[in-house]
Amino acid sequence: MRISAFIDEWRGTLLVAVTYIYFLIFAQFAFLARLEALGFADSGLKLVMAAMAVGGILLSLLMPRFLLIVLPDVSLRIGFGVSGAAALCASLALSRTGAAIVAFLIGSGLGIVTVTLVAYLGLWTGSHHMFLKVGLGTGLGYLVCNIPAVFTARPENQSMFAALLFFGAMALPLGVSSDPVESPNSEEPQFPFFVALTSFAALVWLDSAAFYIIQHASALKAATWLGSRHLWANGSLHLGAAIVAALLLQRKRTSLVLASSFGALGLACILLLRPGLILPASLLYPVGVSLYSVTLVAYPSFLSPAGSIAGRARQAGFIYALAGWVGSGLGISMGQNLGQVPSAFVAVAGFIVLAPIVMSLAKARAREVSLLLLILTVGFVLNRALPSDGTGSSSSAVDRGRHVYISEGCISCHSQYVRPNSADTLMWGPPETIEQIHQQKPPLIGNRRQGPDLAQVGSRRSPLWLKAHLIDPREISYRSIMPPYGFLFCDRRGDDLVAYLTSLKSPSQSGHLIQESGWQPSGLAVREADLDVGRIEYEHHCATCHDRDGATRSKWQSEFKKLPPTIGALGASSAQYSSIRLAQIIKFGISGTDMPGHEYLSDREIASLTLWLAHPRAQPPPYL
Repeated sequence: MRISAFIDEWRGTLLVAVTYIYFLIFAQFAFLARLEALGFADSGLKLVMAAMAVGGILLSLLMPRFLLIVLPDVSLRIGFGVSGAAALCASLALSRTGAAIVAFLIGSGLGIVTVTLVAYLGLWTGSHHMFLKVGLGTGLGYLVCNIPAVFTARPENQSMFAALLFFGAMALPLGVSSDPVESPNSEEPQFPFFVALTSFAALVWLDSAAFYIIQHASALKAATWLGSRHLWANGSLHLGAAIVAALLLQRKRTSLVLASSFGALGLACILLLRPGLILPASLLYPVGVSLYSVTLVAYPSFLSPAGSIAGRARQAGFIYALAGWVGSGLGISMGQNLGQVPSAFVAVAGFIVLAPIVMSLAKARAREVSLLLLILTVGFVLNRALPSDGTGSSSSAVDRGRHVYISEGCISCHSQYVRPNSADTLMWGPPETIEQIHQQKPPLIGNRRQGPDLAQVGSRRSPLWLKAHLIDPREISYRSIMPPYGFLFCDRRGDDLVAYLTSLKSPSQSGHLIQESGWQPSGLAVREADLDVGRIEYEHHCATCHDRDGATRSKWQSEFKKLPPTIGALGASSAQYSSIRLAQIIKFGISGTDMPGHEYLSDREIASLTLWLAHPRAQPPPYL
């Protein structure tokens, strides 16, 4: 009896919590992980996720009509059943068509559940502390998803967990009368629907963009979601912010809640642009998300100006279809294409969310607001008109590129420290002094070398080589394990990163050239040189630029400082180079050109490649 009474009192909270858990841990995480495990990428992945969005939008808009003929408990159980079945199917070996069908069912089920739940939420929370119950449900949903055992579970287990929650929710006593029931909130709400719709759209857009960026930048993800400490902190912040939002909404402070949500989310997005400020961004992000998430449930249920259940359902359908599904898709697209949330967009989102508060304040305090606007305008004009003293932070391409280097986690695989009196100086160039390293803010010497050292990379690689390598590493570095970073060139980040890498050089390049002039393959390597080994090394490392139809030569031929000679021209003129000089060119490249060095090749491989380049078999037939 006590359990039954507890469920009756808190079933609204339980329904909100399980809905958020399903959406967060399955629809946003486990299902995407399953798609990646099944090999879906690029267009295939976009097609499947588009099917989910179509299902969510379609059912969100259709549900108000459906609810006119179906009881809410039946509708909710249908939504739970569809969504739960889709979660179970996600563990199967799905084709592209099968995955699209499952995704459509996920979106459709969520559309049914969310619109039904908020339209009739008062029936399941009662009129006693309904805002607090919504806040607890939302906060507990986020907290459960951030429990380390849940967050780090295998996608198949997360899918099963979400399915069991929804099947369990179907067993809750949800029976209601078929008579219309009005909102338990008897006071007239003062927050217009259009303002709510645009505010939610802006906030969901910000949230989705920041979420995608954090998930796909290793350094950001490590500082926000990796490790039990981070996860428990996130869950606690979500729960605390959700309760605060509920208490404010109970006092009709909807504008304040949404403004605070924007303040936290907007500032987090700006801080994410600066790698040194990831920690405060990671604290602000969950706070901003929970503040608007509670309002996203409570507004259609208890704060909407609609006077009937049908009206609330229609408004909920528009909010979840447009602000939820469309806003989320646009945010993810921004994260994919730009890799950041532009400050200009944060400003636009702020205008949308804060405009109602500013207008209300302007009516009540017209004189004070006018004076404030005048002061801000004068300050802006003076800031633009007065010359800079040069002490401010630089916005040069090199400085921006350094931020990109940090944010993309390049330090995880590349060091920037040439060890003195070691083989490093031959491969990578002259070392920096301790004083030079201390001048870096922060120092980027690194402690791992999964890739080559980059301390003097600007002396050893041209901007064109760096750009081509970032876009497609394996095209010009056969054994490279580096992932492609072509997406950085969708905006200026790629060029900024190239500018930064190009700047990594000593004031004088002579140090490396002096060492180069004295190097030659060992006598043993020359004696063991093999023609077939040289041919293979040529195909792996040289053909891309020196074959007439080489991939790199064809793609970048208009941007080479000097078009690389074909192998025939190189072999025909090889007499002008001694075998030692040719080996030095292979190892160290040619300074001032796009010809890179191949410092990582062994002496035997270089000697074999030298032998192949000078051999008649390397030359094309005369008739070509």
